[in-house]
Amino acid sequence: MSSFLHVERCLANQKSFKALNAFITAGPQGQHVLRRGRTDESNLKNTPLTGQLIAVKDNICTIGFPTTCGSAILKGFQSPYNAHIVQKLEDAGAIIAGKTNLDEFGMGSHSTHSVFGAVHNALGTSEVPLSAGGSSGGSAVAVATKQCWAALGTDTGGSVRLPAAYTGIVGFKPSYGLISRYGVVAYANSMDTVGILAPKGSVARNVFDHIRGYDASDPTSIRPSTLKRIHETVESRNAHRIGKSLRIGVPTEYNIEELQPGVRSAWLKVLQHLQAEGHSIYPVSLPATKLALSAYYVIAPAEASSNLAKYDGVRYGNQAGHKGVPGSVLFATTRGEGLGEEVRKRILLGAYSLSASAIDNYFIQAQRVRRRVQEDFDQVFAMDNPLISQRSGDPDSEKVDVLLTPTAPSTPPTLASLASRTSVETYRDDVMTVPASLAGLPAISLPVQMECNHKESERKSWVGLQVIAQYGDDDMMLGFAEDLENLLQSHR
Repeated sequence: MSSFLHVERCLANQKSFKALNAFITAGPQGQHVLRRGRTDESNLKNTPLTGQLIAVKDNICTIGFPTTCGSAILKGFQSPYNAHIVQKLEDAGAIIAGKTNLDEFGMGSHSTHSVFGAVHNALGTSEVPLSAGGSSGGSAVAVATKQCWAALGTDTGGSVRLPAAYTGIVGFKPSYGLISRYGVVAYANSMDTVGILAPKGSVARNVFDHIRGYDASDPTSIRPSTLKRIHETVESRNAHRIGKSLRIGVPTEYNIEELQPGVRSAWLKVLQHLQAEGHSIYPVSLPATKLALSAYYVIAPAEASSNLAKYDGVRYGNQAGHKGVPGSVLFATTRGEGLGEEVRKRILLGAYSLSASAIDNYFIQAQRVRRRVQEDFDQVFAMDNPLISQRSGDPDSEKVDVLLTPTAPSTPPTLASLASRTSVETYRDDVMTVPASLAGLPAISLPVQMECNHKESERKSWVGLQVIAQYGDDDMMLGFAEDLENLLQSHR
C-alpha cells in the first residue's frame, strides 16, 4: 500500500474509533497530513518510515502538540523541543499521528488513571468495555485499530508489553539505554525505557533501527564504547552457535496459581510448536522472581516521588487559582488539585520508603532484590552480560538463548471489575513483566489468538507471550520473534 493510501485509511480510522479514547491530541488536520503523505510518496527520503503515521505517547515531548502526561497539572503544556526519538522519526520521514492517552505520568496498568478519561479496548463492547492495559494503552489501541502504522510508548514495569498483550499486537521493550530518553518525562529513571507498539515484529524492528543509538543529551544512553563491547559479545556468541535452533528456557516461577487456564494452554501449545520446529526446551529457575514485584513497587514510587517534586505550579505545572496564601499551602493545593489519586498515592509511598526511618528496610532491601533478579537472569542465559564481568569456565550446555513466558496472567479484565479491585490486586497484573524491567533486559510481547468463552457469546481473544533475552541481544530476540510470528500464523 502506498504511504498516501495508508495515511488516508489511518485518518478515517481515527474518526471511526474516536470513542475508544486512544488519542489525547489528534494529529494535524486531515488535509495537511494527506498533503504531507503525497509529498513524501513522491519525494526525498526513502526509508521504511517515510510517509508512515506514528503515534507518540503523551509523556514524550513534541513540538506542535501539547505534552500533558494525562495530568491536569500539565494541561496545555507546550514543549519547546522535540524528544530525541521524535526528531529521529521525523528525520526518517515519519509523520507524527498525534499524542496518545495514558495513565497519568505512566503510573498504572490499565490506562484508566487519566484526566482525559479511560482508554477502551477495541476487543470489548460498549456494554462490556475491556481494559486496554497500561500505561501505554492509548498507543496500543491506536495500533490495534489501525489509526497509525506504529506507536511509541514507555515501559517502566511492563507498560508497553501489557497493553500489547491485551490488544493483540506486538509490544517491544529494548535493552535499557539503547534508545534515548531525552525529552521523555521521567517516572522511574532507572527503569524507564522507550518501547514500540506495532502490528508485527518487522515493523517494530524498522522503527527500532531508526531511533536507537547513543545520545549525548541522555546520561543513561549507552556510550559507543559500550555498544562496541555489546556487539563483540554478541558476535562471539554467534560464532559458537550451530544451526538456527535455539535453546528456550521456561521459568518455573512464571507458572503461577493465578495464571488463567487459557493463558497456560496457549503457552504450552506454543512451546510444543517450537519443539516440533527443532528448538530445545529447558525448564529454568529464577528464584528472585517471586520478590520482583514487591521490589518494583518500592523502587519505582521512590524514584517517582523525586522526579515529580518539580510539578509545584512554580517550576512546572498549572498553578492552583488561590491568591494570597503562603507558598507551602499553595504548593500543596496545586499538587492536590493537579495530580490524580494514583500519582499522589505513589508519591506518598515513595517519600515514605526514602525516609530516614524506612530507607534501610524498604528501598535498600528492594535494591538488593533487584540485584538478585539480574543475577538470576545472568545465570540462565548462555550469553554473558556485556555490562559486567564475564563468567569463568565453559558455558553450560543447558544455558538458554531466550526465555518464553506469558506476558500477563489473564486476558483483559473488564473496566467495571477494576473498580472493585484493591491496589495490590491491580499491581499483580505486572507480575510477569516487572522482572525484565528490573534487570534492564530486552523483552517483546507477541499475540497468540485463543478462543474465549463468555456468557453471552463466544469470540476471539488474545494472549500475550513474552520473549526475554540477555542484555544487548535485542536483534537476535527480534529475529526469533519474527520467526515465532510466522510459526503461529502457519498454525492458525
